Amino acid sequence: MALLLFSMGDAYAEGDPAKAFDQQQVVNTISALLNANYVSPELGRQAAEYIESRLAAGEYSKIPSAAGFADALTADLRSVTHDRHLTVVPDTGVTPPSSIEAAVAQNERAARQAARANYGFEKLEHLPGNVGYLDLRGFSPSEVGGPTAIAAMNFLGNSSAVIIDLRQNGGGEPSMIQLITSYFFVASVHLNDIYWREGNRTAQFWTLPYVPGKKMPEMPLYVLISSGTFSAAEEFAYNLKALKRATIIGETTGGGANPGDSFPVGSGFAVFISTGRAINPVTGSNWEGVGVIPDRAVSSKDALDEAYREALIQVESQAKDTEQRAEAAWASVTLEAKLHPIGLSLGAKRILVGGYGHSRVILEEDELYLVMQSGQRFRLIPLTHDTFALDGAEEPRLRFVTDRNGSVQKFVQLYTNGESDEVIRH
Repeated sequence: MALLLFSMGDAYAEGDPAKAFDQQQVVNTISALLNANYVSPELGRQAAEYIESRLAAGEYSKIPSAAGFADALTADLRSVTHDRHLTVVPDTGVTPPSSIEAAVAQNERAARQAARANYGFEKLEHLPGNVGYLDLRGFSPSEVGGPTAIAAMNFLGNSSAVIIDLRQNGGGEPSMIQLITSYFFVASVHLNDIYWREGNRTAQFWTLPYVPGKKMPEMPLYVLISSGTFSAAEEFAYNLKALKRATIIGETTGGGANPGDSFPVGSGFAVFISTGRAINPVTGSNWEGVGVIPDRAVSSKDALDEAYREALIQVESQAKDTEQRAEAAWASVTLEAKLHPIGLSLGAKRILVGGYGHSRVILEEDELYLVMQSGQRFRLIPLTHDTFALDGAEEPRLRFVTDRNGSVQKFVQLYTNGESDEVIRH
């Protein structure tokens, strides 16, 4: 069963306002389904009684459209359960397949859609400073998305730190959580339990003893979350936070920890009912109704910059050689200049103008340029008050050196590996 209620709008639309539907039948059926299936029998009973009382009081009688009726039922059910998975939707006529052949065809269509979405793996990137970045939009079942996940994790395997971005991830399947998480542990680790009302049973989820490629048990790991992060994506972050294996950065998540399934209601409606409950083995609880609380609370739009800054600091402090340390420091300067641009006065720019070796620095329209002997020119972008990047070139950077009187004597050409050389002003 999926921990995510995928947007049921994919399967159900607003319905036809002119199409007749039986409100009594819809409420009665949903009530029966809640009493028979909702993970908390007491809450299920209370929610069922509430919508029955609302119907009897005529609260739904003035709602003409299927979409409006579904929205009202959803709001009323959630007001009792506070369960964001619990949702009523109008049915566009999509019905369960009537034969094995139809079911196979439907599954094949779903598989093609998942493949076109790359199983949720939106972007992989190798950031300066050797920081790996994964933008993951959903947790597909590992039996279909596994090869893509394995390729992605092996891409990240040579990084010095990893950032996994779940800010636009609405959830998915526990099997993919299990696969990805397994790369960040050596020993077998108990990740999560799911209690199912049906059969009064509990399923356990542990990291896998083997995954293809390099494991990263010591890798600094950062997970980005937002208020839109939901369901299985919340579980991924919650598990790692409880195990103290990752730093969670961003906004408190949506708060949906109850997995379940969609049930046909009749009269053109369907309802998603939470039939299970996540139970974390460390906390003994879950994130239902409260969300995952980040370790670093920042706005969603700033979460990546914050994680990248922290990752670079950690990489630099843990560097095993001077080159790795220099690369992380280099990337940190670039990031800080992006986040906090340096503004130089016209006077501060003018004192840099002059000849340096076989090149010269000029000022045109309030911009500094380095002009090479060949005539090639680069705009100088201030990174600090004395250090500049060459626009369009990763290296070298130029650090201008002054004497006690403030006169510029030279610039030092800096390289990513920590080496440098001087060019004297004349």
